[in-house]
Amino acid sequence: MSVNAVRLPVEATRPVASQSALGECVSRTVRRYLADLGDADCGEGLHALVIHEVEGPLLREVLAFHDGNQSRAAVALGINRATLRKKLAAHGLL
Repeated sequence: MSVNAVRLPVEATRPVASQSALGECVSRTVRRYLADLGDADCGEGLHALVIHEVEGPLLREVLAFHDGNQSRAAVALGINRATLRKKLAAHGLL
């Protein structure tokens, strides 16, 4: 374990009753990833890794839900259309 790392008590690693289904899924997946990783370094940083892994499917699903309409997808995501296009390009979705 790195010097700044803190191990949470087992109770703190369980999903909170009020946590959303999405939050529970993220918590479970991150816990599993960290357990698999052990004391090894994450490389690019866990935050960047999770955001990159989640953002692509999020963009793809929201865009599909709005039948490919980028303006409506951007509104649903709470970002402007130019930002959406930039993110779509970064994930190879354009």
